[in-house]
Amino acid sequence: MRSRANDRQGPRPDDPAVAPAAGGSGDGVMDRRAFIGTLAGGLLTAPLAAEAQPAGKVWRIGFVEAGSVSVNRHFLDAFRQGLAELGYIEGQQIAIEDRWAEGRADAFPGLLAEVIRLKADVIVVTSGNGGVAAKRATTTIPTIFFVDDPVRLGLAASFARPGGNMTGLAFTPFEELLGKYLQLLKDLVPKASRVALLWERTGVWATSIQDWRAAAKPLGVTLESFEVDDERDFDRTFNRMGQEHLDGVIVRSGPVTVRFRNRIVELAAKHRLRGMYSFAEFVRAGGLIAYGPSVPAVFQRMAYYVDRIFKGAKPGDLPIEQPTKFELVINLKTAKALGLTISQSLLLRADQVIE
Repeated sequence: MRSRANDRQGPRPDDPAVAPAAGGSGDGVMDRRAFIGTLAGGLLTAPLAAEAQPAGKVWRIGFVEAGSVSVNRHFLDAFRQGLAELGYIEGQQIAIEDRWAEGRADAFPGLLAEVIRLKADVIVVTSGNGGVAAKRATTTIPTIFFVDDPVRLGLAASFARPGGNMTGLAFTPFEELLGKYLQLLKDLVPKASRVALLWERTGVWATSIQDWRAAAKPLGVTLESFEVDDERDFDRTFNRMGQEHLDGVIVRSGPVTVRFRNRIVELAAKHRLRGMYSFAEFVRAGGLIAYGPSVPAVFQRMAYYVDRIFKGAKPGDLPIEQPTKFELVINLKTAKALGLTISQSLLLRADQVIE
């Protein structure tokens, strides 16, 4: 993980909270493999969590996830794994109260109220909607988030020193990754000039469609905006995309799109749209191509923040990190169904090829 370069004051040399931001790759994103070594080293050297706990103390964690347990359980499993690797035994040192928003932004206030009533020692929350709801729900319980730009959302004063009761991990800004998504689509469809952008109108985003269109313009691509409120909008929206004969579709990940990724992938195939996604989960469900952070790795890293807080750190003093482990995943079966030939150079760059 790394901190935002343009915002950090720099981690202290003896502070393990932030991995060194060194060893960039050719595409401008940190070396994916650097994350693995850094995380592994941190886990091997971390003292057992039990050493820092009061005798008999059972820490209660409120885990509030944006999606559905039926499709996102592996996120919780990754978080549990991170805690276990830090020495925590569920039922002995920790208890996890997990709640699921089922892709509904309006569910967060009630779910957060539940875990607060249960006297959670720390809250873990995902998505911009979840982060904003958590800020309104409590100013005292330490809260770890995974959200879009937390400074723009008003959740933190800065990446280096968040202040308050919140810290965690931040998505790489969508407009920064958009060029990568469009270039990958152009590798598949060199003449691509009109691309759909599917995004959730109910999401709390740090940037807007105007910012995304501005980021696409230098690449000679026009982004056509397609907004949805919930899953009931998918059929109508994809019918419109199909009628406009677009060169591809980029799906802006959010609680609704991640939860209903299987349906989105099915509709993209039905309308023969080349789909570009930000999470590998979409491609493993049958989507064409994805490039983005490893979400399970993010949830493992959130366990590190929880551990630091249990050992006495203040969330406002822990720098906000961004993922450095990125995955390029390609589904060859889907490519063949769309009549696409994937170049050997692109296949060699992929972290995973699904056949």
